[in-house]
Amino acid sequence: MELSNIANLLIISLVPMVPLLLGSVGEIVAEKAGVVNIGIEGIFLLSALTSAVVDFFTGNILLAIMTGIVTGTALGILHGIISVYLRGDQIVAGVGVNILAYGLCVISLVTIWGTFGSSPPVKTVTKIRLLGSRISPLAFISIAIAVATWYFLFKTNIGLRLRACGEDPRAAETMGVNVMRTRFLATIYGAMLAGLGGAYLSIDWVGQFTREIAAGRGFIALANVAFSGWNPLTAIAGAFIFGFFEALSIYLSIRYGQFALVYLFKTIPYLGTIAVTVIFVGRAKMPAALGKPYIKE
Repeated sequence: MELSNIANLLIISLVPMVPLLLGSVGEIVAEKAGVVNIGIEGIFLLSALTSAVVDFFTGNILLAIMTGIVTGTALGILHGIISVYLRGDQIVAGVGVNILAYGLCVISLVTIWGTFGSSPPVKTVTKIRLLGSRISPLAFISIAIAVATWYFLFKTNIGLRLRACGEDPRAAETMGVNVMRTRFLATIYGAMLAGLGGAYLSIDWVGQFTREIAAGRGFIALANVAFSGWNPLTAIAGAFIFGFFEALSIYLSIRYGQFALVYLFKTIPYLGTIAVTVIFVGRAKMPAALGKPYIKE
């Protein structure tokens, strides 16, 4: 592979990096507060759908992006109510979001566009030229969000209180922290970022909504949370690595486009995720109270 191709491949890796980074950074905040949300995949799906619908009927990109964020926020509120206030099983709640999203997306495709596969093309975000490649401004915005989130978590008093809710919620409560509210808001923030990631998928990267548009990226984002050690700065590197695997699979599919090999190359992002997770997942310490409902005495 020529050096120019390698450079272009690294730049193109920024494209699939965006939803992974947004999803994982949001989940880091939620998990630092003690709440697991494995429904990122479902949030990606529904946010991508609602953004594409608004974009298709209005042509307003900004409104479509905001719709995706609002969709993620609504699902975050739902997950937060079940997990935090009703003390439901957080894993089951996340699975429920994924199932709900998949069902609604299939029904919406048939109802709105009369198809089971994909929507018509929609208007996309204007790209930035970078060394001959077209990159979305959301790639740089997502990195800025990750840096700002790291600063919030580790350099502010509010971030310290949030982390206390995931480590020792009872001690946090004695210090005057409202654990339930903090966990609820952290869950909403995580879902909101995932909503932005879903909007990116349909109206920025792909340019339409497809039934399989999330393609397991929500679960890869969860793997990146563990890989990063619950650190948003490390999550940038992790999302870029996972993005590189996907960019590599696309490059190889184009370069060596035999039918059988294309499907083999498509497995690269998932095999890479498994390999990285196996190597790094046991090296980081998760929040002590992660996934445990808080019962105030």
